Amino acid sequence: MTSKLEPMHAGEFLLSEGAGNISREAINVAAGHALEPGQILGLVTATSEFAPYSPTAEDGTENAVAILYGPLGESDVVRRGRAVVRLAEVSEAHLTGLDPAAEKALAAHFLIVR
Repeated sequence: MTSKLEPMHAGEFLLSEGAGNISREAINVAAGHALEPGQILGLVTATSEFAPYSPTAEDGTENAVAILYGPLGESDVVRRGRAVVRLAEVSEAHLTGLDPAAEKALAAHFLIVR
């Protein structure tokens, strides 16, 4: 019997969020590999594009500031996406790239990891 693994759905990591659209923003995501919902994001200082959080980087992505809402395919150009940027509770088990520093940084944006 073949088993299939269902990918994570957009926003599956959310436990609760602010009313209306207050928690989410449309964002520009740097070109690169495919990203899944729940990816922790940092902001590249030089380009103001979001990219996967990287605690050892020195380009701005060492600071966790948002969580990718829906999946993005691999791309050679900047992509449009949506991110949860404030006022939400999220499931730790559904996040990619989370470490203690990212959890603390997200809390400063009222993104609470449960």
